[in-house]
Amino acid sequence: MNKTVNINLANILFHIDEKAFNKLQRYLESIKRSFSGTAGSDEIISDIEARIAELFQEKMENDRQVITLKEVDEVINVMGQPEDYMVDEDIFEDEPRKYEQSRPKAKKLYRDIDNKYIGGVCSGLEHYLGFDALWIRLIFILFALFTGFGFIAYILLWILVPEAATTSQKLDMRGEPVNISNIEKKVKEGFDDVADRVKSVDYEEVGNKVKSGGKTFFDALGDIIMFLFKVFGKFIGILLIIIGAATLIGLFVGLFTVGVLDIVHIPGIDFYDMVNSTSAPVWLVSLLAFFAVGIPFFFLLYLGLKILVNNLKSIGNIAKFSLLGLWLLSVIGLSVLGIQQASSHAYNGTTTVKEDLYFANTLDTLHIKLNSGDYYDLQENIGIDGMTVSYDDDGDKILFSDDVTVNFRRSEDSISRIQIRKDANGSSFDSAKERSRQINYDYSIDGNILNLDDFLTTAANNKVRDQEVRVTIFIPANTILTFDESAKYHIGRATKYDKDISRTDLIDYQWQMQNNGVLKCLDCPAIYDESKENGHIRIDENGVDIDIEDNGETFKMKIDENGVRINDKNGVDIDIREDGDTFKMKIDENGVEIKTNESN
Repeated sequence: MNKTVNINLANILFHIDEKAFNKLQRYLESIKRSFSGTAGSDEIISDIEARIAELFQEKMENDRQVITLKEVDEVINVMGQPEDYMVDEDIFEDEPRKYEQSRPKAKKLYRDIDNKYIGGVCSGLEHYLGFDALWIRLIFILFALFTGFGFIAYILLWILVPEAATTSQKLDMRGEPVNISNIEKKVKEGFDDVADRVKSVDYEEVGNKVKSGGKTFFDALGDIIMFLFKVFGKFIGILLIIIGAATLIGLFVGLFTVGVLDIVHIPGIDFYDMVNSTSAPVWLVSLLAFFAVGIPFFFLLYLGLKILVNNLKSIGNIAKFSLLGLWLLSVIGLSVLGIQQASSHAYNGTTTVKEDLYFANTLDTLHIKLNSGDYYDLQENIGIDGMTVSYDDDGDKILFSDDVTVNFRRSEDSISRIQIRKDANGSSFDSAKERSRQINYDYSIDGNILNLDDFLTTAANNKVRDQEVRVTIFIPANTILTFDESAKYHIGRATKYDKDISRTDLIDYQWQMQNNGVLKCLDCPAIYDESKENGHIRIDENGVDIDIEDNGETFKMKIDENGVRINDKNGVDIDIREDGDTFKMKIDENGVEIKTNESN
């Protein structure tokens, strides 16, 4: 059992083993002794401590983990020993270096605020990509002028890319190892730059700048833009948190509800089995859906928290990759189940039955009626794809649907016939065919009334596979057809009729089957019918009929299948003018006279 110590390193709290603490304390004291009397020694020590704290954080898996001698030795190995470096080693330029150079380090993208014109984006890209910042600026300007994308890209990079503020970040930006030597070198460069600037400063110019304002135009503009985008970013962060949290809560409630319903077998949840063509239980499908949808929204929630909380600790690479792997497995699992489900509808099978209809008396008028049965009263009010769970007279669970369509065609002879076509889907043609055979549908004859079921049923183990029934009634020519109100929504598109009305309105009129297979309306209202004291005007399916008598003068016009007839007491007078062309025809006691704009 070892004693632990709490330390504050670079304003970060760590739990460290006592032996590791003693070694780290000796290490930091030796570094302070090495840089005592050196310009910028306090900043060097502060940057070294910040880098050590950063390395400790990378090695910790959780906040309560204790730092041991192993972690301290690894950090010292990265940072190096103070005696490995000479404070003034740059003086001896011809002397070989006394330490081995570290391997090149991967660069990190930062904004270089020391060499910025606006936001330091191009200067940071220069370090990261290895291109001169001048060319990068020209590319941004060209894209901004011709596409507008350059301006948007620059603003986004300005917002999203952090600035290289600390010495460690500046070393990371250049791809240099963050160790004692480089930190010391970087800090000394900063002090040398300051000294050179102090020597070469134009105090009069500085005074003028102080009077005109301490900030450049771009600095002020940058501060305003950054403030606005920070406010906007906070709003986006809150929005992401609300969306992510609400979705996760909804998914959790849904998963819990479905799981409980499946376990206790509450009526209604069994309908899942009627649809499911895989062997996967409902709880497994719900769990896969929870992970497939929930994990992206969890990261959305986490992103919102990162935007709002600057020092939010990372969940760690192990957790990130574990969630990513779980998400991929869930998506793959759902994809496999989805393919299996889709394949269950890949084939369509049909069973057709055609029978003659025998009526007790000679059939002049056929009345069509559709019966609903008792299944509507027994249904569980839970349905999908037109199918509903119900029960038969023996109490066995069945599937019930009203997907029944009735069409009417002319019979080739004097005998009426009925054709019942049953359709169903399946994963193979044979299975689809067998499911179509399992569909139950019936009809009956009562006098001149043909009673059709407006529903179909099938056993529950046949599951929902787009079962449907298409009924075709073949009736002889000149047979009159009437409908009950129950047939309103079951007349199919294959029925041909001679009126431009909705199929649901066919039940309001009487129809007669014609030789060409078209139903002719016997009592449909005329298109236009107006009676006057001196005659009438009527337009209907028979044509146009105008008969007007006024002050002893008579005008008659009739247009029907026999042609056109126009006459009055003076004979027939037709005058047509269209697009500059004139046609005149007059028939009277003098004979026939025809005139056009070209000849007489």
